[in-house]
Order: sequence, then C-alpha cells, then structure tokens
Amino acid sequence: MLKTPDVLLLVCLVGAASALYKQWVPDTNYENKTNWDKTNVPCGNDIVEFSAQREVSVFVDTTHAVQEMRLPLDGEFILNSGAGFNAVSGKDPSCGAGVTTQFKDSESLQWFDPALWQAAATLDDLQRGNFLFSVHEESVPCRYDDVVFKARSSFRVDTSSSQLSIPVKSVSVLGKMFDSRSEFSQYLSSRSGRLQFHGSSSVAVGEPGCGDPSGCDCGNSVHHQRICGTVTCASPSCGKPLLPAGHCCNICGAIVTIHSAAGFNLQTYRQRIYHLFLILPQYKSIQLGMNKVFKPQRLMGIIPFGTSTEIQVVILDGEKGTQSEALAWDIVRDARSHGSNLGITGAEFQASSGSSGDQSGGTAGMVVGVVFGVLSMIALTIVVVILIRKGVVQMPSLPSLPSLSSLKRSSDVGELSGPLDHGYDNPMFDKPTMLPDIPGLYGTEINNSIALTQTGVHFVNPVYDENETDFNA
Repeated sequence: MLKTPDVLLLVCLVGAASALYKQWVPDTNYENKTNWDKTNVPCGNDIVEFSAQREVSVFVDTTHAVQEMRLPLDGEFILNSGAGFNAVSGKDPSCGAGVTTQFKDSESLQWFDPALWQAAATLDDLQRGNFLFSVHEESVPCRYDDVVFKARSSFRVDTSSSQLSIPVKSVSVLGKMFDSRSEFSQYLSSRSGRLQFHGSSSVAVGEPGCGDPSGCDCGNSVHHQRICGTVTCASPSCGKPLLPAGHCCNICGAIVTIHSAAGFNLQTYRQRIYHLFLILPQYKSIQLGMNKVFKPQRLMGIIPFGTSTEIQVVILDGEKGTQSEALAWDIVRDARSHGSNLGITGAEFQASSGSSGDQSGGTAGMVVGVVFGVLSMIALTIVVVILIRKGVVQMPSLPSLPSLSSLKRSSDVGELSGPLDHGYDNPMFDKPTMLPDIPGLYGTEINNSIALTQTGVHFVNPVYDENETDFNA
C-alpha cells in the first residue's frame, strides 16, 4: 500500500514544569542503512527482500532503483513527496555486482526499553540533541510526557505490558500531534496505526500533565520489572556502588537528596544546576538526572503510615566517579547558601567512594532523630490502642484484686460481732477455766480479775489494784 502524506513540522507548546519530551529513537526508514542486513541502502543491482510473514511500515524519503523487490503479505510504504521506486532493466555501474539484501525485523522493539528513548526539556533541545539523562523508569515516557515519533519517519513498537493502557499527555506521529483520546483512538484503528503500534496495551493520550511545579510521580514504577528486563547491567568497578530509586543498575557516582518545601520548581532548579555547574569544563563528562521520588514511610520499619517526597539528583561520570563527588559537594553547598530562595530545606549526598555530605550537621541531626523518635512512640501507642479496641490485639487478663470491704474484714480489728484475733494460745489467761485450782491464790475475786474486751484479754494484778491504798499494809 502506497501513501503520500503531507509532512508537517511539529509545533507544540512547552508543557508543565516537570513534563519532558520523549522521542522514539529507532525507525523503519528505507534510507537508514542500519535497517538492512548488509548495512547499506539497496541500489540498482540489488534484490530487496522484506520478510513475508512480518508486518511493516516503511517511510521512503527519495527515489530508489532496484533490480527486484519481494514484498511482505501485509505492510505499507509511506512515500514522501517525489519519492518512489523504479526497476532497472540492465546493470547499474555505480552499484557493484549486486546482492540480495533483507530489511531487518523490528518486531522486538519494545516501548518499555529505556535505551530506545531520548528525553529533552523542550522541543528545541530535542531537535538540537540536548538530551537529558534519566533513571531507567523515567527514560520511558511518563504519564505527563509528550511522546514524539520523528516527523519524516516510520516505526513499529511493541506496547505490551501488564496494564490495559499506557497513558501519556500527547503523541506526535508524522508531524501531527494527537492530544485528543478519541482522535488518537481512530488513528490507532487505521491501517498505519495497526502497523506502527502493536501489543497487548493501548497508548492513550489526553493526560492533563503535571500541575505541580515541584514534580509529579512518573507512574512507571508499576512497569519496573518489565523495564529492567530490557536492561543489561555492567559490573560497577567502584568501591560502594549506589542504586538510585527508579534505576535498574548499580552506579558509580553520587546521589544528592534535596528536601524541598513550598516554592520549589523542578524545571527551574534543573536549569540552575546546568548553568551553574554543568557548563564548567571539569564537569563536561557528567551525566545528571533529576526526578521527584515518593518514598513510603514505615513505623519501626514495618507499619506504613504515608509517603514522603524528595528530589533525587543522580550524577554519573564514568568508572571512578571522582568528579561526581565534587559536583555533589557543589550542589549541597549551593543548597545551603541559597536554599531559602529556592524552596530547599536541606540537602545531603552519598558517593560511591563511601563519602557522604550532610549540610545540617550533627546537632540538627540529633534533634531530628529525637523528634522522630518521639513521634514514632506516639504513633506506635495510637496504633496499639486502635488494634486493642478493634480486637486485633488482646491484653492478657490480670488477677482480680480484693475489694475494700474484704480488706476491711480481714484487718486486725474485727467488727463487733466478728471473730477476734487472739494471737497465740496462752493457757494461763485465754480461758479462766484453765487457771490452776489453787484456793486463795487470787481470792474470791478471781471471776472479776480477768476481762475479755474488743482489744484482747486483760487481767487485774492485785498487787497494783487501785483499792489497795497501802502497799505495806
């Protein structure tokens, strides 16, 4: 099938502060020599062959002469103005002896392969080749990004994933930008759309983009395993490799963590770092990526209780990472000096050399630790109370305590009608009947000399009787 579209220039406005333009790198262009197994564009003496069982969409920019062409069962040529083919009856003296050359298979090119995308902050940067480095998750288009397929280009991409759809802000194909969900759905249903996009998931445009100047969640963490499945990691040679959030491989370099507050703008800060540091000669080899990271918070490392946000700055500069550490120090010092004007409350870094930098100092760190410890204890107490009330956790039963009345009854002093505590048995005084029967020992008042009262047993000593007035009588 031959088509001749009007090739248009891409004209888009710059999106939200943290949105980027992500451009698909591979193409299925006829003039791209890397698309041919002989690594040369076919000429007049060559036989051109497309795999019969493969579907393909091929953009043709100019006119080409061929000896013979073997086409697939299903495919299309997208012809630029003036482009086409002609068959050569004789020999082309400028082509050589002639070979059979085959167009390479593009079925295996996956949307979630980070090596197949280029990122830039603006369309101008994209066209000039001023590309940005990103962690693997954010090298693939995020939900608020503008996706660009080159204007004078064809392609074929596998969009298979574990999700039904892949949301993005917009998609530009052959110079036309689609930001309407219904309009792009119609394009995907067309013959060109089916040949260019294939797989289990459908690309969906119309996302509003990121409205937070400090950055938004990319949304690709759900595809982390699929993304990392396309990445081959080299063995790092540094002493203590680092693993940035959202990245698939350990790196040699440094990671700066920026703690932000109201007023922080990710795009403005990215430009600041570039103009202050990355243009310096000593940092020419640096790759720097910047993204917003959402980290789950867990009480005692177990119980989740929300998320915290921070800005991650990933710095790479080859094998040793010495320049990365120097740049990390410069960024932390700049945050310390100008953080209040930039919406930055703190910054620290880790380097693969083992060094680290913390702008807050030991005292502030201790204060933060104490405050966090107190808040953790309060949170733990609240969680335990809630779990007890819901019956998830049960308190062990305590032995019953005696009541006040029982304590009173068991006290040393009994009630009027209660039993008396006699202490120990004394045969001489506890019972009058047990006194020895000796006449005249106590006289006739023996019955009155022993008395039982509430406080015990008392007896009268006749030697000190109050009736005896004369001791010597």
